[in-house]
Amino acid sequence: MKTSQTRREFLKHGTATLALTAVGSQLFAAAEKSATPVTSGAMKKGIMWDTIDGKGSVLDKMKAVKMAGFQGVEMASHLDQAEVLRARAETGLEITSVCGAQHWAKPLSHLDPKVRAEGWEALKQTLRDAHAYGAGSILLVPGVVNKAVSFDDCWTRSIEQIRLAIPLAEELGVKISIENVWNNFITTEAQAVRYLDAINSPWVGWHFDCGNIIRYGDPIEWITALGKRINRIHVKEYSRDLAMRKGDVGAGFNAPLLTGANNWAGIMKALRQTGYQSYLITEQDGSLSDLSRALDQIIAA
Repeated sequence: MKTSQTRREFLKHGTATLALTAVGSQLFAAAEKSATPVTSGAMKKGIMWDTIDGKGSVLDKMKAVKMAGFQGVEMASHLDQAEVLRARAETGLEITSVCGAQHWAKPLSHLDPKVRAEGWEALKQTLRDAHAYGAGSILLVPGVVNKAVSFDDCWTRSIEQIRLAIPLAEELGVKISIENVWNNFITTEAQAVRYLDAINSPWVGWHFDCGNIIRYGDPIEWITALGKRINRIHVKEYSRDLAMRKGDVGAGFNAPLLTGANNWAGIMKALRQTGYQSYLITEQDGSLSDLSRALDQIIAA
């Protein structure tokens, strides 16, 4: 990604290499040609900013997103706030949440206290961006377990830094939402619940990614265990079959929405049972119009 490291940069720099398919330079024309209606009901359709490819300004991209039938965008942090706010005002799109731009490069779990401090400052800026945009949640990758950082060290250090940011989160009215990613950390729903229990704050919850978790467990079990602690949902597909055929675990993300291992009807039922009423945010490659229509089908499941 250009401005924040989500699964794309992690897979690029980790053990799995994933050749992601670009949406292409015809993004805006395709959106105009195949726009879908805004979905009614409590859950709304959003898209992660850094999965929107194509040339153009922030306003150009937001117009294409709006035309495709989305209601919101999950922005990256550390962008030009004034430019984002102008585009939000002109398109009427909501900013659903803000994804931290530096939590992979400067993780809160890093061995070096200086890097941890820089990560903490980046976390605070992400909270400030979300407040400016009217977003009630930010996406945080809390740390990375690797040869230099053990699971226990990642646990202790990340919790320490998150706790330091909670007063600002409360002051700004923005929740910190932990995402499950391929960072060798928190791979079971029991660990996720225990992690949130250890932090013990209503200002810290979960940003659940349906695709990332397929490698480790069942999305429905995670949703049931986390319940009302889920602040946002990432809608993403993963195909075990594709990963096995390609001999690359990362290749499973190349499956288009509705063609992978996710039981979307079961996932939606579980979300409704928890009372979830916020955004379904796609973090997936594909044309804007195709992604919007796929979200319509998922919401209707």
